[in-house]
This record gives sequence, C-alpha cells and structure tokens, in this order.
Amino acid sequence: MNKNISNEPQPTLPLTSAHDGFFQAITDDIFCFTDKIVNVYFIGDPKKSSEWFLVDCGISRSSDHILSILTEKFGDAYPPKMIVLTHGHFDHVGAAYELAKHWSVNLFCHELELPYLSGEKDYAKPDPSVEGGMIAKLSGAFPYKSIDLTPFVKVLPSDGTIDGFTEWQWVHTPGHSPGQIALYRESDRALLSADAIITVKQDSLYDVLTQSEHLQGPPRYFTTDWEEAKQSAERLKHLNPNFIAPGHGLPMFGTEFKDSLEVLIKDFDRVSIPDYGKYTNDKKLLK
Repeated sequence: MNKNISNEPQPTLPLTSAHDGFFQAITDDIFCFTDKIVNVYFIGDPKKSSEWFLVDCGISRSSDHILSILTEKFGDAYPPKMIVLTHGHFDHVGAAYELAKHWSVNLFCHELELPYLSGEKDYAKPDPSVEGGMIAKLSGAFPYKSIDLTPFVKVLPSDGTIDGFTEWQWVHTPGHSPGQIALYRESDRALLSADAIITVKQDSLYDVLTQSEHLQGPPRYFTTDWEEAKQSAERLKHLNPNFIAPGHGLPMFGTEFKDSLEVLIKDFDRVSIPDYGKYTNDKKLLK
C-alpha cells in the first residue's frame, strides 16, 4: 500500500467558496470557521483556559489559516485540550498532524476510523460517475489514501463520552465513512453533524461556491453505504436537535432547520441518494 508519511501534506486542490474565512459564533462556546469548503469548530472559550477542543482540521496546508483566525478572534489563546476528528477524509484532517504537533495534543477518532488515520488502510476511491454536479465529476482527483497521524491519534472512549467534556457525547454516524461521528450536547440540543447531514449540495460546483443552503445527506461521491447513511441521518433526527452545525455549509437554526430536517428524513431516498453511481444501493432496500 502507498502509505503517506505522517508529516507529509496531502495534495492541495483549488477548492474554495464564498465563505472561505467566515467565522461565526453559534453560541457563547461554539464557534464555526470555514476553511475553503469545510468547517472546523472551536468548542469552549480559548481565551479562558485549555478546557476547549477543536473539531476537525480543514484541508491540507491550512494550519496557518486556523491558527491565525484563532489569534484574531481570541487573542493569546490557550491551546486546546484535544482535537476531535469526525472522520478522516482529506478535507477534514488536512492540518491535523501540524496542529497536533504545534499544540502537543492528541487527536481522537472512532475506532473504525483509526485504520485510515494510522496508515493501515485506504478509503474507497471517490466515484466521479455518481449522479451529481461538477464537483462530483472532478472527485476522481480527490485524495483517498490513508494518512499516518501516529503518535497523536487515539481512539475515543467506547461509551460515547469525550474525556473532560461531560456535556458532550459522540454519536456513530457511518455511511459516509465507517467511523464517522457527530457530536451532540443535550443541554441546548446542539448538533455538530459532520458530513452525515450537511447544508449545501456538495457535488454542485455552483452551490459549493455560493454556499446556497439546502439540507442534504452526505457528499455523494465519497459515500459508500447509503443504507447506513440513511440510518445515521435518522439517528440524528431522533436526538431532536435545535440547530445543526455541519461539516459543509452554514449552520441552520429554528423553524427552517426543523422543517428541512423533516423533509430530508421523509424524502431521503429522493433528496440524498443518487439515482446511479458505483456505491449506490438499490433504493428498494431502503424503503
């Protein structure tokens, strides 16, 4: 297997959006930062102490981008207690090694995602033949090889907890990747959905560039198990979240979010599952 060296950046792709560099305070302790086409989250208050954590690490060579916005918004910020990786696709772990090394902190993931983050196993190749827009057609060029984040990468506790952050729980949401997780907080019903549910049609170049809001299932070209993807979306709806902070697209709140989520789950086969593609299951199996 062609194993990537742990400190070797993956290829940089010419991907961006209208919200590159956008920073938003969702609550007083959840902050969203858009790195090109993907979101990273600061959970906690970096100005007060190290009792905060980073969720995901953007695309390759984005560590300076993330560190600069941290300084701009929080001043002389404390380093986080940890980094939580929702999954290991290239656009979520691009700066993981550099940031873990910079802060001397561990990266945590689901145990089923560990082989892809320790150089042991490659992801399935993205599917450029899948139904979708221009980005889907270009996805054959996207990185899919395993990366090696040892010695920083560790497995999350199996009971759904996050060490040191008792309000938060992780929820297994496979389909887009075997060990993808979402994060949920019961006190305000905050949901960080990773790529299980997103708010932009990620296969459409126009929608990605403009960040047009549409509640969607996971990106089509990288999703290999649509039955699990549908079950994961249903699992998240059952949490009855108040708002969504997705891996791609802007956060969504209130009645718009609630109504859109109802429609998404009801019409998941039609809205999210492609009519054709290498990894498309028979929709009859999902009804």
